[in-house]
Amino acid sequence: MSKYIDNLNNYYVNTYSRSNICFTSGKGSILVDENGKEYIDFGSGIAVNGLGICNEKVNEAVIKQLNKIPHTSNLYYNEPQGTLAETLIKRTGMKRVFLSDSGAEANECAIKIARKYSFDKYGDNRNVIVALNNSFHGRTVTTLSATGQDVFHTYFMPFTEGFRFAAAGNLDAMKSALTKDVCAVIMELVQGEGGVVALDKDYVKAVAELCDKHDILLIIDEVQTGNGRCGNLYAYMEYGISPDVVTTAKGIANGLPLGVTFVGDKAEYTLSAGTHGSTFGGNLCSCAAAVEVLKQLDEQLFKDVKAKHDYIIKELSGCKGVKSVTGMGLMLGIDCEDNKAVLKACREKGLIVLTAKNKIRLLPALNIPDELLKQGVEIIKEVLK
Repeated sequence: MSKYIDNLNNYYVNTYSRSNICFTSGKGSILVDENGKEYIDFGSGIAVNGLGICNEKVNEAVIKQLNKIPHTSNLYYNEPQGTLAETLIKRTGMKRVFLSDSGAEANECAIKIARKYSFDKYGDNRNVIVALNNSFHGRTVTTLSATGQDVFHTYFMPFTEGFRFAAAGNLDAMKSALTKDVCAVIMELVQGEGGVVALDKDYVKAVAELCDKHDILLIIDEVQTGNGRCGNLYAYMEYGISPDVVTTAKGIANGLPLGVTFVGDKAEYTLSAGTHGSTFGGNLCSCAAAVEVLKQLDEQLFKDVKAKHDYIIKELSGCKGVKSVTGMGLMLGIDCEDNKAVLKACREKGLIVLTAKNKIRLLPALNIPDELLKQGVEIIKEVLK
């Protein structure tokens, strides 16, 4: 083991089950470890490096901003935040954005928007948020409280009150959950950590209609599904709905920390001066990266993502050892017999994949070259045999 691995084992809080690989460089969809071994990257840093490692134009934008000014605080105006906000609003049709540092923070902001919107309009007895079973919304105490998996509801009691859960895909369960004390529904359109399971489109549209009927805010968590991952700029666009609040992070700045909370018509003016904030939120270098990322997230790339999705499905569905393949775009889950053994074997053969529940999870860069995609898929097929 290298001194770098030893340093982390000896001095870092042991919250991660790390593999004994130390990456020192990378380019595009290739990672290189300290021994010079190359790996095809089907993980993208958990959907973060959506346009590949060291994307030249993104890096140029970041370096240019870094040499100007990396931070001003949010007490002043600046160009990168303004450019990013304008671009996001014009691309989505939402009304406002709030910039933070991560997906969990973006979801915390969404929760605050929902509760204040309802408080301002209906008083203090309408504050429950309905989430779905099998969901995942972050690792702060409040976003863990909104996560619909019992495994996360341990150790850190008391958890934040005001969350209720309904079975994903069950419209009757959702109707039962939407009592008079509910202010919002939050859901991922593809449950990533929950096993890469896409919600049914008719179900999602029906929930959106219920929310609209009862003036309940619909929050769509696009932390993992957003920024081209599912074959459109945001997954809700594939579902034909108009959420009240949308959150995203991960791939928005291609490796730099940035979270975004979008706000639609209903709650556009809910948060006012002093009701929310973030010291590093909307870091200027991260915003510069995101502006360049959005330039590259065009219709041709979305078509390519869908074509690559179809290729993976075709190659792996019915393959020996594969029970099913789920997900959307380049966010896919492979149900197989022993996903941890498959994960280990893939790494030994030079392919980085992830897991989610009992599945192998694939999150390759959206612009992964076809040849590398094919090589990676062949490794998976070989391992599964």
